Amino acid sequence: MSQLSLRVVHLWALLPLALVAAFLALAPSSPHDFWWHLKVGELVETQGVPRTNIFAWGVPADTPFVYAAWLADWLAYQLVVLFGPGGPVQARNILGTLAFAAVVVEAQRRSGSWRLAGLAVLLAGAMASNNFGTRPQNWAWLPFVVFVGIAARIAAGQLAARWLLALPLITVFWANAHGSFVLAPVLAWIFVVGAAAEAWLAHDLAARRRVSWLALAALAVSLAPIVNPIGVEIFGYVLRLLTDPSSQRLVVEWQPPNPRAPAGAVFFLAVVLLLAAFGAGPRRPTLTDVLLCCALLWLACSGQRYVVWFGLAAMPILAQCLGRPAPPAAVLGTEPGVRAERLVVGATILAVLVGLVALQPPFKAQLPVPAWYRGLFAAVPGAPLLFTNDTPVAAAEYLRANPAPGRLFNDMAYGSYLIWALGDTTPVFVDTRVELFPLAIWGQYQAISNGEQVDRLISDYNIERVMLDLPRQGGLAAVLAADRANWRREFAQDRTEIYRRIR
Repeated sequence: MSQLSLRVVHLWALLPLALVAAFLALAPSSPHDFWWHLKVGELVETQGVPRTNIFAWGVPADTPFVYAAWLADWLAYQLVVLFGPGGPVQARNILGTLAFAAVVVEAQRRSGSWRLAGLAVLLAGAMASNNFGTRPQNWAWLPFVVFVGIAARIAAGQLAARWLLALPLITVFWANAHGSFVLAPVLAWIFVVGAAAEAWLAHDLAARRRVSWLALAALAVSLAPIVNPIGVEIFGYVLRLLTDPSSQRLVVEWQPPNPRAPAGAVFFLAVVLLLAAFGAGPRRPTLTDVLLCCALLWLACSGQRYVVWFGLAAMPILAQCLGRPAPPAAVLGTEPGVRAERLVVGATILAVLVGLVALQPPFKAQLPVPAWYRGLFAAVPGAPLLFTNDTPVAAAEYLRANPAPGRLFNDMAYGSYLIWALGDTTPVFVDTRVELFPLAIWGQYQAISNGEQVDRLISDYNIERVMLDLPRQGGLAAVLAADRANWRREFAQDRTEIYRRIR
């Protein structure tokens, strides 16, 4: 660490970054988009990338399904093999911290202010805080930030053109790790259009040459996603997902941000600050900055899952607009006061690092956390205080120890863990691969969960066993508990119940 990095002023950014990293480490991971991805990773390792449903009986096993995040799934499985179930959570913590650290670096570069860099990372982290689960998207955070940072610096003439070679390579990894890769070509062409307009307005010949190189890179980035197991069909998959009625209507994260939720409130606050800074800040944004912010803002307003991209890219631009030209940096001397400052700042950074390490999966369970916080988690073997209490570990073990013929109806979130724990022996009715199932099936699933038309629908599907979640499926629990002539409760623990039809 350089001497300059040990000044008190740097704590204005480092401490907010540490706060975001701590919140990330403390955030519970739900079973929804974790366990079934882990099972896919295992299949990628042993059999290759799957191409069909496989796990659920609610639709035929050979129903086509695109596992676009196969690389992220495989990486997560490798981490589980090496480090246990906490391995992917640890990767999430590291990848997220690096991504938000890149926000600090970019915000400071643009604004010249460590204080504004701290504000940028706080806002970016807070608005993304409802998206901190362990899932394939974790592997897209850092590619996104690095992609935007490289493109922005090249467009500004601060990096050599050879760095453009990194953009298609980043896109190849991104396209095999998460569906958000479609942002890469959009981002690339935004920088081309913005830089071209700025060069033309300024009559800048050097900038025009940079635009030519940017355009070639954008073309390569547009073609790079076809380097994947299904080739050009990857674009069709994304289009189908974006227009899938089941996902668009039923999944909360596909809905617009909610200003009454903490993350949504911070998002709208950040938008107001950004607009105010554009109009009245000490420094004006470039045309490229405006195009980038507008595109990502439109995306973020259409769905909560996209807010993270807006925060990562737009908050450094906010810092730039609020910043003023920095005075020349003072030369760090050896006076006693300066040495004392270095010692204090170094000790602070060391204490923060120790605290962050203590929050990581290998050590987190030994911390004296409040009882209410422990109550958020399930007792996953080898992964205490990591996965939410709707991970049905004990219920899955019961099903493994007490197999029975016939079809199982299950809570959709439970389906994800059951695929991992019992995927080879107990097909699920539905799971969190929402786009796999027609909207009509989701309507029937919701009716059964609410305790409506239970006898008819369960008979139509020939269901012999029910595994339900009490908070989410209280209506169904009440119906089955009252129908003692046809159903017997065979398992109950915490929020999970299992019923078997009496023959």
